[in-house]
Amino acid sequence: MGSTASRDAINRVGRIARKVSGPYFRAVHKCLAFLTTVVLVSLSSIQLLRCQHQVVPVVPGDVRMEAYLPLLANRHVGVVCNHTAVIEGASGGVHLVDSLLARGVKVGAAFAPEHGFRGRAAAGAHIENGVDPVSGIAIHSLYGRTKKPTPEMLAGLDILVFDIQDVGARFYTYLSTLHYVMEAAAENGLPLILLDRPNPNSKLCDGPILDTNFRSFVGMHPIPLAHGMTLGELATMINGEGWIASPCDLTVIDCTGWNRSMDWPVPIAPSPNLPDANSISLYPSLCLFEATRASIGRGTEHPFGCVGYPGFPNGSFQFTPESCEAAPSPKYEGQLCNGQRLLADSPTEAASPAMPAMPAELQLGHLIDYRLAWLLESDSMLESNSRTPAVDGAPSVDRPAFIDRPDFFDKLAGTDELRRSIQAGHPIETIRANWAPGIAAFKERRAPYLRYPE
Repeated sequence: MGSTASRDAINRVGRIARKVSGPYFRAVHKCLAFLTTVVLVSLSSIQLLRCQHQVVPVVPGDVRMEAYLPLLANRHVGVVCNHTAVIEGASGGVHLVDSLLARGVKVGAAFAPEHGFRGRAAAGAHIENGVDPVSGIAIHSLYGRTKKPTPEMLAGLDILVFDIQDVGARFYTYLSTLHYVMEAAAENGLPLILLDRPNPNSKLCDGPILDTNFRSFVGMHPIPLAHGMTLGELATMINGEGWIASPCDLTVIDCTGWNRSMDWPVPIAPSPNLPDANSISLYPSLCLFEATRASIGRGTEHPFGCVGYPGFPNGSFQFTPESCEAAPSPKYEGQLCNGQRLLADSPTEAASPAMPAMPAELQLGHLIDYRLAWLLESDSMLESNSRTPAVDGAPSVDRPAFIDRPDFFDKLAGTDELRRSIQAGHPIETIRANWAPGIAAFKERRAPYLRYPE
């Protein structure tokens, strides 16, 4: 197509030049013809590069069935998955369990993480054992009373398959579920196949390193709050760093066509309160608000897409949390909240002068600004044991702290140093400088386990 256009353009130039005589115009004709050819060939090359870029899709591990189906032949398989374990294809998505059963794989049981096998349960809700109504297979809950597969759950199985979409935050509990599955697999002599998926927050490696004194189900490993790794990479790191007593017999089925600099539009919402790319991008920074007096929009159209509380003085956005399937009892249910609507990819209003919404680092500014506004509104500069002065002889009144669940805040942060720094009024630059050495050391430590280029 490009060569035909080039010939037509050159002929048009020739017809114009032939209408005038003289060596000068013949020279101009040759020059114009050459330049026209160069431009059109360049445009054709650019178009070819675009086409080549478009035909290299990102393929998650579960789609690459030719890589792992042979490993499942004649074996009884346990599948650790949720609603994100969908194999996308030309005719739409098919759940991994349904796809395996259709291909004659002997699926003996499924194991469900937080939010359940179909991903509809609210955050923190206990998941019960049951039977999948679609496939009829037994479902064992790994969120609630039991977070680690028991020998009884694993009885009769020969191999495990893990397929869950993560979002790259240490406190997102799918990573903790993976840890316990690896530990149980090692203890019971079962190999584990992990079907890897891109990390939508792969560019973000930031935040305090977890102090193991604050280890919990919302943070089990000495990694940053936002680690920038896929679950496949983290699984190899768990093995390699000895974070489980005995290494798991692990096979990772890599994604293809993806690198760490690429955006990954998650095709299925990974949990009820992360419904879109905006909430997924904001989640690592906003989750700390869960341990404060502020709401991050659970029970609204914008969970993890807004922040505020009743009476917040500096926001123009208003929202009223209401009970819903994703948030049965949201903070400030039925109360009008003032605050901000946050967008991950554009500037937004802030409590203090405008700041970028979410750069490629954790955004502590909102947390610090909201705490300051709370303190100013309370006429107090102390967050704990603060009291307002007596008015007209009335007794003083205790003012609640902005970080009203300090133990939970410390578990989310993986340390008490962040909370103490915020309460002491330290500037963001100081806070970030304190964890910078840990981030640098972690990046060196994780390097051998990275499976995808920058």
